[in-house]
Amino acid sequence: MSKDKYYIIDFDSTFTQVEALDELGLISLQNHPDKEGILEQVKHITDSAMSGNSSFAEGLAKRLELLQAHQNHLPQLISRLKEKVSDSIRRNKDFLKEYADQIYIVSSGFKEFITPIVTEYGIKEENIYANTFTQDEQGNLTNFDKENLLSMDKGKIKLLEQLALPGDVYVIGDGYTDYEIKEAGLANRFYAFTENVVRDSVVAKAEHIAPSLDEFLYQNKLPMAISYPKNRISVLLLENVHPQAVELFRKEGYQVETASGALSEKELCEKIKDVSILGIRSKTQVTRKVLEQANRLMTIGAFCIGTNQIDLDACLEAGITVFNAPYSNTRSVVELALGEIIMLSRGVIGKSNKLHQGEWDKSAAGSFEVRDKKLGIVGYGNIGAQLSVLAEAMGMEVYYYDVVEKLQLGNARKCSTLQELLEKVDIVTLHVDGRPDNKHMFGAEEFAAMQKGTIFLNLSRGHVVDLDALVASMKSGKLRGAAVDVFPEEPATNSEPFESELRGLPNVILTPHIGGSTSEAQVNIANFVPNRIMDYINTGNTYGSVNFPNLQLPELKNAHRLIHIHANVPGVLANINQVLAKNHVNILGQYLKTNEHVGYVITDIDKIYDKQVVQDMRQVPHTIKFRMLY
Repeated sequence: MSKDKYYIIDFDSTFTQVEALDELGLISLQNHPDKEGILEQVKHITDSAMSGNSSFAEGLAKRLELLQAHQNHLPQLISRLKEKVSDSIRRNKDFLKEYADQIYIVSSGFKEFITPIVTEYGIKEENIYANTFTQDEQGNLTNFDKENLLSMDKGKIKLLEQLALPGDVYVIGDGYTDYEIKEAGLANRFYAFTENVVRDSVVAKAEHIAPSLDEFLYQNKLPMAISYPKNRISVLLLENVHPQAVELFRKEGYQVETASGALSEKELCEKIKDVSILGIRSKTQVTRKVLEQANRLMTIGAFCIGTNQIDLDACLEAGITVFNAPYSNTRSVVELALGEIIMLSRGVIGKSNKLHQGEWDKSAAGSFEVRDKKLGIVGYGNIGAQLSVLAEAMGMEVYYYDVVEKLQLGNARKCSTLQELLEKVDIVTLHVDGRPDNKHMFGAEEFAAMQKGTIFLNLSRGHVVDLDALVASMKSGKLRGAAVDVFPEEPATNSEPFESELRGLPNVILTPHIGGSTSEAQVNIANFVPNRIMDYINTGNTYGSVNFPNLQLPELKNAHRLIHIHANVPGVLANINQVLAKNHVNILGQYLKTNEHVGYVITDIDKIYDKQVVQDMRQVPHTIKFRMLY
């Protein structure tokens, strides 16, 4: 432990997430008719003083006058503040206790509410410097001790001069008064603390930024509760990923950058440098060339079902996990398919177009109910199976075909071949994945096998259908109608034109890849994918990954977790355990899973360990990636 360093920590908006006097106002002015106006004045005075734009002493007196607080309000204020201790402060309670002799709270706030909060985190009462209230006979907190140095302008400077700490002084705070300590030459370093509030005038002058206490501890090689500051994890989200995902990543403490459209391979090669997490939808192509530029990439989130736009093998070789949202938009796609089946069966598109042109065509010709019709589902996965259930509830007779053995739901009938299905049904709908082998799986031969007057839907992937064959089948009358939501070539952004030979064909519904584009689906995806990614980063869980061995791990308790990704060759686990034995590491639990390319080993060890083990683990032959969690 370094005895020659002292750590000065501010209270308001640093130790706690809020300004305590603002919180006091919410209590004291609860029933005041002009509560909002007064609180806005108090906040303005606080921000002005904290940004260095006004006299602190004058502002403090004015705020107390406006607040009309009473000593009976303090217990409620203390209870509120205890709930609003900054996340990274709360997380690093052990550091505060271990270094208690060297940690000082220096605040322009008041001891009456600061002391009960900070002492619970191991701060010594004699190391707390703050103002004190004075009250009148009725207990009103009318004023403050004007002899206290911290009630004066440049009070923190005067206090530090008086303390004359015999060593290096590091100051952590969000306000201009904290910066002034360094400016006066009384601190070796000032860290602008931005976890709760960012004051531009303070950040502009600060040589060091601390988005969290974790970052401060990491920079100064001090013990911390987590293995890596979350603010150093950068996230790049493309293609208008839902704001809920952005919010979740930011709330976790990650640095998030967003872009509305897809990026080209060249653009992504530039952008991917130093990115830890990449989030995309269906248009961005993550190629091997892109991954070669990804020097820090840990994981990719596909905010959709398909992952054929990602080179999964190259990700695996680089130790990059990939997560998708296999269930989150299932209902949305199914509802669109059902709606389109009804619209096409009733000829609604043609009727609507005529009506828009002023032509009244009230006729039952070519209009049919879907009840008792035979629906053929090609691909009986999550979407196909749910469509099966809902279609049957509407009275349809359901047939399905899948290359993988699947248990049918309800009364659905399995077809042993695709040919068998196509010959039987009135409606064919595709719900297959986008693997390269499925390219043009539907062409002239398949359309020829269908009954005349069949309705055809593709809400899966654009390249699985030969569009020339589809167009020919429509023009010849083989198909009565079609609905297509996906295309071999799709515009990268909404501003690009859409070109297709399907345009203008009668009784054809064209939609711009919106099968899963409902508010509900996007919110589901925006919650599901970030939580899987954060769980992987925080615990090592790979459950749900589309390319990695799936491990669902127990909660990490009173241990450190070693995460080792390696090429799946014989002897690696033995080498790992040899390293642990050589360094006298006590293993609390070990988990291994492999696929044909990689092995994934999780080892939970005692908190006390020789630091050399980290370096030795990285040197194990065939290691792809190694990291430690604690």
